[in-house]
Amino acid sequence: MAPKVLISDKLSDAAVQIFRDRGIDVDFMPELGKDKDKLAEIIGQYDGLAIRSATKVTPSLLEHADKLKVVGRAGIGTDNVDKEAASKKGVIVMNTPFGNMITTAEHAIAMMFAVARQIPEASASTHAGKWEKSKFMGVELTGKTLGVIGAGNIGGIVCDRARGLKMKVVAYDPFLSDEKAERMQVEKVDLDTLLKRADFITLHVPLTDQTRNILSKENLAKTKKGVRIINCARGGLVDEEALAELLKSGHVAGAAFDVFAEEPAKENVLFNLPNVVCTPHLGASTTEAQENVALQVAEQMADYLLTGAVQNALNMPSVTAEEAKVMGPWIDLAGHLGNFIGQMTDEPIKAINILYDGYAAEMNLEALNCSLIAGIMTSVNPDVNMVSAPLIAKERGIQIATTNQAQSGIFEGYIKVTVTTEKRERSIAGTVFSDGKPRFIQIKGINIDAEVGRHMIYTTNEDVPGIIGALGQTMGTHGVNIANFTLGRRSAKAEAIALLYIDEAAPADAVEALKATGLFQQVKTLEFDVR
Repeated sequence: MAPKVLISDKLSDAAVQIFRDRGIDVDFMPELGKDKDKLAEIIGQYDGLAIRSATKVTPSLLEHADKLKVVGRAGIGTDNVDKEAASKKGVIVMNTPFGNMITTAEHAIAMMFAVARQIPEASASTHAGKWEKSKFMGVELTGKTLGVIGAGNIGGIVCDRARGLKMKVVAYDPFLSDEKAERMQVEKVDLDTLLKRADFITLHVPLTDQTRNILSKENLAKTKKGVRIINCARGGLVDEEALAELLKSGHVAGAAFDVFAEEPAKENVLFNLPNVVCTPHLGASTTEAQENVALQVAEQMADYLLTGAVQNALNMPSVTAEEAKVMGPWIDLAGHLGNFIGQMTDEPIKAINILYDGYAAEMNLEALNCSLIAGIMTSVNPDVNMVSAPLIAKERGIQIATTNQAQSGIFEGYIKVTVTTEKRERSIAGTVFSDGKPRFIQIKGINIDAEVGRHMIYTTNEDVPGIIGALGQTMGTHGVNIANFTLGRRSAKAEAIALLYIDEAAPADAVEALKATGLFQQVKTLEFDVR
């Protein structure tokens, strides 16, 4: 059956057509996002939900979304999506951070021009029939220092445009390397230096606990007299009350804001102050940007629902379509390794240590981690998936460590997971052979070569004669066909293990019969999600 997507906000017809062209069943209801009760009534029918800002994805809505796999936000901001609730539900949240980069950067530049030359006030005055030429004395941008807080995608474009205007650009960004700053031809500085030197300051960072009120009262007081401040990023980055006071005192010469701490901003302390330019969150409001983000979210959601490729996800590692093709068997392997550990472990897990060797260490380890942790967690909660598993593990206080290393053995690459509980450590390793099939290659330090089957039986015993016969005869007596049979031991007469890949789930009486032989310390039936 084809995946089904609901579009509950206004998206372009071209985006709707992308879903249809990809073979996805889509319902286009652009006004539904405003009706939370009706949305909750029907959301259970859909695998995907495409939205803009009108639809609110709340915990109560997600309670009704039993089939939902992905929410796609056409745009950058996802304040209208409860990402923690979505993660717990196992729903991927995607946005489109690149579709409106140029538009937002251009708006910041336009706002900088507007506040430098007092264009809105001059326009209003002229429309009123006044001719106040001497009243609106502006400043040039050429030769001025622009301080850019956040030199990522949008901030980087602003830096480029500012250099084209012959401005000197200084940038503050904890993630900006010296090499990238050099390529961008900007001067990397700390925040205090930027505040002291900048004639104009523009913000291009997300709103987080670290960036909230980054231009606080204290930091605003450090700015150069006559500075002009532009915010086209997120409301809450600037202490608006403190800024208003500095505008009134003349320390800050002007401000241009497209975003506000509370939106819709029907009233604000910055409104009606001289040389303050305000727009109603227009950063992404161009025909080109609205089309771009709509098309982008449709492509991303379709790719995920049809191929498993994850792009621009906010609560899960991204996996490109190319990576999904190569990594598919390894993601399956990671899940199987985790599932084995989960089914074998009855007591609470304290720590998970994951080793990636050789070829495996060169892959997208975050995605492999998510699959492995999900495999462990599904043994106690079948509804857990790659999205929700890391969050659940964190809530349980499980320590997760990852190590990668160069090829160290006969295999081009392998994954080994070790789990620690109060009572013991348990480990298993696996690889993917050239046929694309995952294999278990080591359990409890004992080397094996076992194909992974949907139904398996795991046994431990002392290495003595008669084990193979007991396994074969008992399974045959109970009508269980063995598809594959793998043995391994530490050394002669020491601990040994067996893994049986059987055609169907073993009946309980067959398992009891194996235990009754007295030859096995442990007999465990296992189930794996083999595609």
